[in-house]
Amino acid sequence: MKNYKVCVYAITKNEEKFVKRWVDSVKEADKIIVLDTGSTDKTVELLKELGVEVHTKQFVPWRFDDARNASLALVPKEYDICVCIDLDEVFEKGWKEKVINAWDETTTRLKYTYNWSFDEYNKPATTFLINKIHKNNYYKWTHPVHEVLTPLKEEHEKIVEEIVVNHYPDKTKSRSSYLPLLELSVKEDPEDDRNMHYLGREYMYYKMWDKSIETLKKHLNLKTAVWKDERCASMRFIARCYEAKDNKEEAKKWYFKAIDEAPYLRESYIELAYIFYEEGNYLDAYINLRRALEIKHKSNTYINEEFAWNSFVYDLISICAFNLNYYEEALYYVSKAIILDPNNLRLQLNLEAMEKYVKKSE
Repeated sequence: MKNYKVCVYAITKNEEKFVKRWVDSVKEADKIIVLDTGSTDKTVELLKELGVEVHTKQFVPWRFDDARNASLALVPKEYDICVCIDLDEVFEKGWKEKVINAWDETTTRLKYTYNWSFDEYNKPATTFLINKIHKNNYYKWTHPVHEVLTPLKEEHEKIVEEIVVNHYPDKTKSRSSYLPLLELSVKEDPEDDRNMHYLGREYMYYKMWDKSIETLKKHLNLKTAVWKDERCASMRFIARCYEAKDNKEEAKKWYFKAIDEAPYLRESYIELAYIFYEEGNYLDAYINLRRALEIKHKSNTYINEEFAWNSFVYDLISICAFNLNYYEEALYYVSKAIILDPNNLRLQLNLEAMEKYVKKSE
């Protein structure tokens, strides 16, 4: 019988609405420690009422890595496994047993399933793997934002997809601090490819198209930017920026580059197909959507975007097939879309129309 001791640690500020759900989620741990960074609501009071060990400390200027490292320092040395999970995140039951079963004397970190968002039917939409379960006294947090665990010694990571964390964020909370912190992070370490990518993406979110393009191209030119999945994402984001600038031809070039970089990911084919669809080029749209659908499984190495795996791709290819007079295919694909989005009235009307065309063509 493995006898590892597990400690959950977290940082928080004004998250009283999540406290009970979070504690219920992590109570399988042997110990729970929370560092509060300045709550003015009942977060601290509620945590203490539920038996959580709570400490308080404010950080000026604010940096996520400083706060994470301070919370990690509170974990007693006798705890073997540290689990970092935020209060807006929820473990699916049985997680501790899965951690213990996967762990051995050589393990330093686990990578596991993270459902970042859900659709209207409460099915995972955006998913990827994260790795915030780690050996004690073996890692430190680095970077002011989008902080990561950096190993202090040689690490040995295992993937355990059966461990699942679901993310239910407070959508009223501002993320306005992210941009200046990312700019600071890149200033501190201009050769860090990960944060250069995130900064370029953040500029895109703020509709700062030219800055985004410039920064993402810097990411692609870094010697350390060798991860094809992330390079592909930078190329797609550059394409989106050119689309926003109404330069569709340049956007298409970058989507083609993204496909060449990571042909095993659906997203680039679908985004390129949508440009063709908007142009009325249904054949090229259809061809790229077919290629996307040949990819049957989500990547377990990078973010899987919602539009690539929900009803959207089937909806779009059904419309393209219909316009190409491929009526039976159109009917097949719209039926697949309805399975994923059964309450969509437009899809149901499309289905009825396509059924009529199929009957006429018989």
